Amino acid sequence: MKYSEATPGRIFIIRLEDGEIIHDEIEKFARDHSIDAAAIIILGGADTGSRIIVGPEDGRSSPITPMEHVLRDAHEAMGTGTLFPDREGNPVIHIHMSFGRNDRSSTGCIRSGVKVWEVMEVILFELTGTGSMRLLNEKLGFKLLEP
Repeated sequence: MKYSEATPGRIFIIRLEDGEIIHDEIEKFARDHSIDAAAIIILGGADTGSRIIVGPEDGRSSPITPMEHVLRDAHEAMGTGTLFPDREGNPVIHIHMSFGRNDRSSTGCIRSGVKVWEVMEVILFELTGTGSMRLLNEKLGFKLLEP
């Protein structure tokens, strides 16, 4: 286990609009408001064509080969995640969301591009006083949180 301590900062209430790409908008918001770290809760609708990462092809392979799933229609959506800077200071989110329509559901990471259907509500809790960041893990092939 690795850990660090943070202090609560500002709290932002954000409404994403129809057609916006979630990770692009939240990372832009963080840059525009000088947010280095945050915890995020999110809910609303995801549009047709949204792409999510639904797991590794082989759970123990290295580097990890992600599997992608495309939503074929509008879905209800909810999730939670974090935001931390990479080595260059760019905000990088890591959000997992569940998507449901009728009696079907999918869950995954939104980094491939989830598009808002009509509206998406985001509560962003800023975390201050932490030097935590996302650093590239060569073995796994993606950026991991280093508290």
